[in-house]
Amino acid sequence: MEMLFAVLGGTALGLLVRYLVPGRETHGVLVLPGVGAIVAAVVWAALTWLGLPFDGGWIWVATLAAAGAAAVVVALLLPRSRRVKDEELFERLQKA
Repeated sequence: MEMLFAVLGGTALGLLVRYLVPGRETHGVLVLPGVGAIVAAVVWAALTWLGLPFDGGWIWVATLAAAGAAAVVVALLLPRSRRVKDEELFERLQKA
């Protein structure tokens, strides 16, 4: 049950990052919440396998920090990459 709350927290952080970081017009609505949810699930599972108690505080801090950081990294890298790829495609289509 706690993992569900951790994944929901990661989703909420991803959604928050979507509206705080500029460049959201370059990707879909669910990309950053999805990244936050996936990273939260993976980190939570890994930390429980490593023996951290699910009712401890550090597992929550690590999981939500990793989910938020991953969403921020994707939010910063994706628009730049998308713009470069769009310009390359535009140039290629102009020549055709």
